[in-house]
Amino acid sequence: MATTIPGPLSGPRQDLRLILALGVTQVAGYGALYYAFAVLAPEMTKSLGWAPEWTYGAFATGLLAGGLVAPFAGRMIDRFGTRVMMSLGSILAAASLYALSQARDPVSYFGAMIALEMVSTLVLYDAAFTALTEAHGKTARRAISKLTLIGGFASTLFWPLTTGLLTIVDWRMIYQLYALGYLVLCLPLHLLLLPRRRPVQAAEAGPVDKAAPAAAETYLTGPARTRAFLLLALAFSLQGFVVSAMSVHMLTMLQGFGLSAAVAVGIGAMVGPSQVAGRLVEMLFGMNLEPTTTAWVSATLMPVGFALLLLGSTTASLAGLFAIAYGISMGLGSIVRGTVPLRLFGPAGYGAMLGKLSAPGLLIRAAAPLAFAVMVERAGSLPSTLLLVALSAAAASALFALSRFHAATLAPAPRP
Repeated sequence: MATTIPGPLSGPRQDLRLILALGVTQVAGYGALYYAFAVLAPEMTKSLGWAPEWTYGAFATGLLAGGLVAPFAGRMIDRFGTRVMMSLGSILAAASLYALSQARDPVSYFGAMIALEMVSTLVLYDAAFTALTEAHGKTARRAISKLTLIGGFASTLFWPLTTGLLTIVDWRMIYQLYALGYLVLCLPLHLLLLPRRRPVQAAEAGPVDKAAPAAAETYLTGPARTRAFLLLALAFSLQGFVVSAMSVHMLTMLQGFGLSAAVAVGIGAMVGPSQVAGRLVEMLFGMNLEPTTTAWVSATLMPVGFALLLLGSTTASLAGLFAIAYGISMGLGSIVRGTVPLRLFGPAGYGAMLGKLSAPGLLIRAAAPLAFAVMVERAGSLPSTLLLVALSAAAASALFALSRFHAATLAPAPRP
């Protein structure tokens, strides 16, 4: 019996509501579930009375658990749709934040952190990108760019907000406030505004984009698909180590170069607007570029940014240029994470594909905060930053190789 594929959401007003709703929930999600930890970790360590390795080790363990369940979460999202799964995720995320605020021993702390990172697979970018793909099918690239444009404000809002709240209340109360705020804000948006339809399983949905190149109809199969998957997974894994380490240790690393805490926070807050600026430029001028080209060009900015930091060290202006380059690269990287798999592999099974791409680098990303903390403590900021340069440069090289390979795959065979 033939399967009926429901039509996409239509109309600019519906599109705007969906993007704005997901934008708000992504800012709240990344801010509460991810960025707040970078500010609160030192206070949590003092309050719990153990070594920093325990604090960051639980975070690493949570990332590992999140990576392990990501493929399963992707399949569940494909099966039941983002409206159901992201609404459920909103409830579980709020409960996990509250459980973290109540942790008083290693067992409860590790358990809450593991639950938090596992649940995040149901509510952060991979799930949101799948929601947009449900609504737009193969033409979701512009919607993904618009969403990440809003999501870039998460660190800009939540680093200063969390720092300010910490002068008034303790870290436990902050997580309780974030738990309540996340539930009240995100659950209604996910429940009421996400696509009310079954996701696409084995066919493409979405309107035909007459402006899209004809090659957009072609997706990789067989050995070419496997090779592209491996290159993409390698690049995402290496970038994942860098971003995971920096999301927790950026402020500490900047202070390690001799910058004051206030200056470090100010420079760190520049990352968010830089993400937004990069995404805005891509949305306005980069839509005609192949996503794989955007991928390697944006990835190259990351090692360039770290090189500027090494050259500037205690100079706030060069450290600011680092934040701009890093932020643009990270911002475009979020778009790439959604658009390149869609371009290479198509919308069918999109959620599961994003989960599979997350899985190979789970150990690398999970180990990053603790490994980088140990390296900074024992080797110092300079060798640690050199490692980030090497890893981010290797990721850019893998994406460049993917772009060349994809271009060669699409090129017509020479005539005899």
